[in-house]
Amino acid sequence: MAENYDIPVPKKSFLSLQVDPKMFEKATDDEKRQQDVMAESTTFFKDGMRRLMKNPLAVMSMIILAVVILILIFAPIVVPYDYDEIITVEGVRDKGAANLAPFEYSVKEQSYMEQYGVSIFPHIFGTDELCRDYFIRVVYGTRVSLMVGVFASIMVLIIGTIYGAISGYMGGKVDMVMMRIVDIIYSLPDLLIIILLSVVFKETLDFSKVPIIGKLGTNMVSMFIVFGLLYWVSMARLVRGEILGIKQNEYVLAAKSMGASSARIIRKHILPNCLSVIIIMTAQEIPTAIFTESYLSFLGLGVALPMPSLGSLANAARSGMQSTPWKLVFPAVAIILVVLAFNLIGDAMRDAFDPKLKQ
Repeated sequence: MAENYDIPVPKKSFLSLQVDPKMFEKATDDEKRQQDVMAESTTFFKDGMRRLMKNPLAVMSMIILAVVILILIFAPIVVPYDYDEIITVEGVRDKGAANLAPFEYSVKEQSYMEQYGVSIFPHIFGTDELCRDYFIRVVYGTRVSLMVGVFASIMVLIIGTIYGAISGYMGGKVDMVMMRIVDIIYSLPDLLIIILLSVVFKETLDFSKVPIIGKLGTNMVSMFIVFGLLYWVSMARLVRGEILGIKQNEYVLAAKSMGASSARIIRKHILPNCLSVIIIMTAQEIPTAIFTESYLSFLGLGVALPMPSLGSLANAARSGMQSTPWKLVFPAVAIILVVLAFNLIGDAMRDAFDPKLKQ
């Protein structure tokens, strides 16, 4: 067994430059135990999520989005109407059910309930001019807008990340040529291309038999193609800028010296260090795509009828703003809630996951 020896403290000589040992005190047992306490291990994602959950606006936005998503999932199950279903009473179209106010019944519905002693599911947002339940149409319109936003963000994530990673890692003439292509694409007018593709697809292609795209129409197909062709350039530029700095680090040089391929270096060493930029851009692309789809649908370049969209519902409500103003309020509020929630979450994710903003 090791023996403990009391080593005498050397005395400082008069002309010596050494530090006087009497200036120091021995650490107490409590101070020694404090050194044994280790910080909890964490990862980049856990650390970012912990900071994200401390942001009250982000938490409130996530709660709003969760409520909206739950409504979109369960409302079509609970509500006995469909988005293109005309209200009928005893199998006959109820013409008096047009433009009803929220939670209002038509004369035929009231007489039916009094006669048979049954209750009819209320029209929560009223009805439109064609006697269709407006609440379920707003629900399906929000579904379409969210689907467009998520699909567009996935396309931007895949195309922009791959293109920007290759351009930034290769550098030199390859980077110059790829970035000039990005500059050309960035200058193309997206609205004009959507109009041109819509006209061409209507004359040459038929998407009516495609399961999901057929209900959305050729305008939405052209919109998805434009998202895939044009909207990834911002992501590519940001990823390229990050990689230009990251590829100069020592661990990238060590991976090259060990014979790792370029694809492995990009996938294992470079892209994980660009994760903050990728997450932030993906989150911020969703509200951009939703707003783009909404104003295109407002202009008549969105989904095909009778499939609703928030933009097309707002466009249809313009004619009755004085008599039925609530028909414009409900889709407008839905657009504001969804876009604002995603924008707030994107800003909070930038603050939480960007290493430069930790302080």
